[in-house]
Amino acid sequence: MPVGSVPLLFASAISSVALLSLPAQAESGTGARQQALESLGQALFFDTSLSNNRSQSCASCHDPARGFADPGVNTQAGAVSLGDDGHSLGDRNAPSVTYAAFTPEFHRDSEGRLVGGQFWDGRASSLEDQAKGPPLNPIEMGLPDVASLRARLQENPFYVSRITELFGEAGLASDEAAFDAMASSIAAFERSDAVSPFDSRYDRYLRGEYRMTEQEELGRTLFFSQQFTNCNQCHQLRQSAIAADETFSNYQYHNIGVPVNTAVRAASGMAPDALDGGLLNNPQVSEEHERGKFRTPGLRNVAVTGPYMHNGVFAELETVVRFYNSYNSKSAASKINPQTGQSWGQPEVAQNLSLTELESGPALDSKRIAALVAFLKTLTDKRYEALLD
Repeated sequence: MPVGSVPLLFASAISSVALLSLPAQAESGTGARQQALESLGQALFFDTSLSNNRSQSCASCHDPARGFADPGVNTQAGAVSLGDDGHSLGDRNAPSVTYAAFTPEFHRDSEGRLVGGQFWDGRASSLEDQAKGPPLNPIEMGLPDVASLRARLQENPFYVSRITELFGEAGLASDEAAFDAMASSIAAFERSDAVSPFDSRYDRYLRGEYRMTEQEELGRTLFFSQQFTNCNQCHQLRQSAIAADETFSNYQYHNIGVPVNTAVRAASGMAPDALDGGLLNNPQVSEEHERGKFRTPGLRNVAVTGPYMHNGVFAELETVVRFYNSYNSKSAASKINPQTGQSWGQPEVAQNLSLTELESGPALDSKRIAALVAFLKTLTDKRYEALLD
């Protein structure tokens, strides 16, 4: 494969949206080696041969045509993802890869709060660590061991040539070296400007290139308001509401009382009373007060990357906003999930709820809920705007 070419898998995966111009190399001025590393990472990201049955790639669950999130074609409509074996289902929703590069490494901040990390529980500190998870996960890509991964890489002359060029002879000299080379390359692709372009209507608004509608402007005002909503209490990284590189998450952890996704549990064969411990699934965390907490996701491309929450329990973005509103509204209607016509259901983990954050705003009427949804749609990358309803 020549340097800078777009892998065939990539071209076919993105043909359905205006993503055809996504460059194989990021024009970030970081030099030829960095561009070659990103190009290799792109090829690896779309390569199904890195799964046990050669049927699944990173892009299978992080489809560039759907905001680098699950494409939603399995029996659970993408709430969780189907494994390479054709029947295993995960228990968590696949987050979008877009803007994941801005997630800080897993750490405690100056106030002792856990922040950052990849996956919903931060168990992978960096993008490199995260890239090593799915290939060896038996219910994801399912390779039996690192030796098998190295063998798959060595089958491909392009990989052998490019890894040797970028990492030296040592790059494929051992199983662990090959594993590291794969992870470093995929992470480089995920950090490229192509994956996180900052070109949404919101970004164009900040640059004076787009004028928001009245509804979008109301939603923007509500989102950043200290009086009418508390959205930005968790979904704002920068201190300024007009920061050009806002990712709409402070990357902290909270339990917001999300109910069990009973359909997923039934389909996966897990016990209906099983509990996802959230942060306690991270081997670096043992404090009981962290049980049930999940990392606050960024909101870039949120309108096109549903289903939502860590278990994909909510299909619609408006449903998510109404769920948050249920903590502040006393109306009977606010206690009903509009998707099901039933009550929202009990939190999967009832302790450690972030009630201070959840109950600190006034109830919103339908007009303001719709305005918030309209604003959230402006966070959609330009290439995905055709997917908006």
